[in-house]
Amino acid sequence: MMLTAKDLRACLVTIHAPLADVPELITVERICRAARVVHEAMQRDFGIARPRLALAALNPHAGEGGTIGMEEIEVLIPAAAALRAEGITITDPLPADTLFHDDARATYDAVLCLYHDQALIPVKTLDFWGGVNATLGLPVIRTSPDHGTGFDIAGTGVARADSLIAAVRLAGAMAATRAAG
Repeated sequence: MMLTAKDLRACLVTIHAPLADVPELITVERICRAARVVHEAMQRDFGIARPRLALAALNPHAGEGGTIGMEEIEVLIPAAAALRAEGITITDPLPADTLFHDDARATYDAVLCLYHDQALIPVKTLDFWGGVNATLGLPVIRTSPDHGTGFDIAGTGVARADSLIAAVRLAGAMAATRAAG
């Protein structure tokens, strides 16, 4: 799952998991699998020959060398090293509180976020109405509004089409990139 808004592509390693379960779900294998899918999609669907991926840390300040958690040392850094050994450009884990400002976003093409809110808060902060959800790694292109169906407001006259329009535009751009490739 990739969420986009403006120049941010935030991809999830875990999806809709309780925060208490996330540390157990974060494994070298799961991170590597997600990063490979994102890397291939950046090439195939976005035309980026050598994608630059960023990896968000789980703990504040990327764990501060183990003083605020060991996940970065035991899982995230080994995953990033394994991916680099495969030729994928990816950072070591970076503190999430400094990963999403304008200058930081200019340093990567997509970011791997470890859990739901780590990705969706910056996406929705950048463009609440125009965010898009894209499912990567499929043989077909699949995009949708990032907020879901909105059944609670259906028929009330308050729904906005911004995200739907952005989803259709992104699907068109991805299709054009695939056709050109």
